[in-house]
Amino acid sequence: MTAVTASATKLRVLICDDSRSYLLALRRTLEYDGDIAVSAACTTAEQAMSAVPRARPDLVTMDIEPPGRPGLEAVEQIMSSRPLPILILSAHVGQRGDQAGAALAAGALEALAKADIDLSDPASPAAAAFRERIRVLGRARVIKHPRARPAPSAPRRASVIGVCASTGGPQVLARLLEALPAGYPIPLLIVQHVAAGFGEGLARWLGRIARLPVGLAAPGAPPAPGAWLARPGAHLVLAPGGRLALDRHTPAGPHQPSGDVLFRSIAAAAGRTGVAVVLTGMGRDGAAGAAALQRAGGLAIAQDERSSAVFGMPQAALELGVEVAASPAEIAACLLGLRHEPLRGAR
Repeated sequence: MTAVTASATKLRVLICDDSRSYLLALRRTLEYDGDIAVSAACTTAEQAMSAVPRARPDLVTMDIEPPGRPGLEAVEQIMSSRPLPILILSAHVGQRGDQAGAALAAGALEALAKADIDLSDPASPAAAAFRERIRVLGRARVIKHPRARPAPSAPRRASVIGVCASTGGPQVLARLLEALPAGYPIPLLIVQHVAAGFGEGLARWLGRIARLPVGLAAPGAPPAPGAWLARPGAHLVLAPGGRLALDRHTPAGPHQPSGDVLFRSIAAAAGRTGVAVVLTGMGRDGAAGAAALQRAGGLAIAQDERSSAVFGMPQAALELGVEVAASPAEIAACLLGLRHEPLRGAR
């Protein structure tokens, strides 16, 4: 491990990877503009965990499978003892992406594939965009145990629940799914912004936590009880006939899948029995769709500022007229209080 002195005015980042050449390239890219300082560079998870108290980072980047103690264990220990924003940089995606999905559920804010990060030219637009993402994540709020309060009022009946989440979302999703019983009858359709290749691993990890079925949404199927995640690279929609469909053509800003597209389809297909939940995340995805569902007579909920890692998406929803702001515990209580009304036309 090597340590450097970082100015108190700079964003401090602890980086961990078993490749020293990757660490050097990552440090060069991060420190290029002068407002980010690498406060420690570690080659093992043990080094990273022991370095956190003295390096005092604002953010940690971690290879999920460095030598020695597994990176997942390091994420869990950091989040339980000294919560910090954590960005997973992984070479393993797709079928080998379970560890990254587990790290997200354990509290890491985001996971990026190393192949999607170009460290060859710190001056490139891609490198500048990566540094801006580091700045946003470094300012994110991480909370071990959000304080529970009474559940908000909710409609008595619901046929389908849509959920949209981005930065910090997997941990909140895990808490919501943990709170629902195995026989929970109302289908949940979930858009979680995640880098390509990590969707399957996240679904499998959430499936181990939840008591109800969890998986990737299957096009053509009716929405069944359980939690069904949108596949990266396509919008998940609830078609007018009450079946799930994948839409690869509708433009919806930077996100595909998009919470706005999902919520608007629920508003059209379910109306007053639809529910939209906008969780933590940067940007505005889900806000317009949740407001549209509320105008159609359904229930729209935004995660409150106190419990959000990044308040961007929930704040945008509230600004557009979504009336209910709630903590994860309140949202779970609200979902448990809904009465199932089967979606008309779904077979």
